[in-house]
Amino acid sequence: MNGTATALSASAAAAPTRVVLADDQELVRAGLRLMIERAPGLAVVGEAGTGLGAVRLAREARPDVVLMDIRMPGMDGLAATRRMAADESLAAVRVLILTTFEVDEYVFEALRSGASGYLGKGARPEVLIEAIRTVARGDALLSPSATRGLITRFLTLRDSEPVRPSPVLAALTDRERQVAALVADGMSNAEIACQLTVSPLTVKTHVNHAMTKLGARDRAQLVVLAYQTGLAGAPRPRP
Repeated sequence: MNGTATALSASAAAAPTRVVLADDQELVRAGLRLMIERAPGLAVVGEAGTGLGAVRLAREARPDVVLMDIRMPGMDGLAATRRMAADESLAAVRVLILTTFEVDEYVFEALRSGASGYLGKGARPEVLIEAIRTVARGDALLSPSATRGLITRFLTLRDSEPVRPSPVLAALTDRERQVAALVADGMSNAEIACQLTVSPLTVKTHVNHAMTKLGARDRAQLVVLAYQTGLAGAPRPRP
């Protein structure tokens, strides 16, 4: 009995991260499949050439991650991401946007639509593989240029149309506000821990509490909410 339980446990631990590819170019999908299936612990479980096909496949295959292009015929990747984020049965499915169009409007819209990450197609293979693993763990990922663009865009918008602090921020402690603002600056848990002289685990706890209180699905949604509520860029308490 114990041997069987151990075998089952080992099998569960070895279960690969399941990935669906959504891109209208067959050649791109073939290259991505080859790259992903060579990586330990990852497996491609389906391909779609349209946004609608990606939604259907996500419901059928229940992948851990959907690697989503933006520009596809019919329903595009952003609309598909919104539909998936609104489907409670797909709450465990994460969307990683992979696109040539790494511009501010698309970055913000992708995150607001429910994507957990955004990466340009020019990323190196090892960066893409790590991005899939990051998103599958429930963390969020933005390429550095996308993060800078998103921050610049929101600061510009706030200069022309000041954001009023949201009353929902009252639910956060001072430390949770501080940590959430640093997350919005594009800092990792390790970087935040170093700056605040606390452990990464403590930072992760604060991030999780902030996400729960603000109703953020993941770290990417926390970034969007931080800017929308006026938390990002606001004065922060000293460590």
